[in-house]
Parts: sequence; structure tokens; C-alpha cells
Amino acid sequence: MKEFITPPDHIHFLAKKLFADCGEIIDGSIAYLEKGGGGPASLHTHEHNHLFIVVSGQARVELDGEVRIVDANESFLVNGHIPHSVWNNIDGTTVMIGISVKAK
Repeated sequence: MKEFITPPDHIHFLAKKLFADCGEIIDGSIAYLEKGGGGPASLHTHEHNHLFIVVSGQARVELDGEVRIVDANESFLVNGHIPHSVWNNIDGTTVMIGISVKAK
């Protein structure tokens, strides 16, 4: 599996770092985005950042004029000051962890 490693003294164990220090964690949640699901419908901004971690499926993060695709086992940090929204990018369900972090 791409970018996964077996840490020292581990057996049948694969790990992949998804993020490092990105700020103080405010809260976190898990989301199930069904086909066509996501939001908010209009791009929005706020003071905190979002760290999106895709567990399964594929997410499409819309940023003021840019689109980023985030695959399973990947993460993406969204600057809360940039207008954004997040959407399911597949026909099935996408499962994501969303962590809100204070901007540095």
C-alpha cells in the first residue's frame, strides 16, 4: 500500500501518517456523505481550519476557484479563511473524519 510503513517492533501492522501539528484541536466528527452529498451548498468561511481525513471513498474539496480531490487514506487541511465546501466525489458513500483546529 502506497506510503504505508510497518513501524519498528510491530507485526502485521501498516501505518501512514495523515497529519502532524496543524494547530490546537477544537473538535472532531465522523461524516457519511451519500451520493451527491456534502456542503454547505454555498462556499463558506470561518475562523478555524478543517482537517479532513477520508476513511473510505473520495471527497472533493471546493476552494475559492480550486478543487482538491482527497482519496481514502489521505488528508487535507483547509484554511478556514478561504471560501470552501466539501462533497462526496463517488457514486457510493464517502466516510470522512473532520477535525476543527484553531488557526495558527
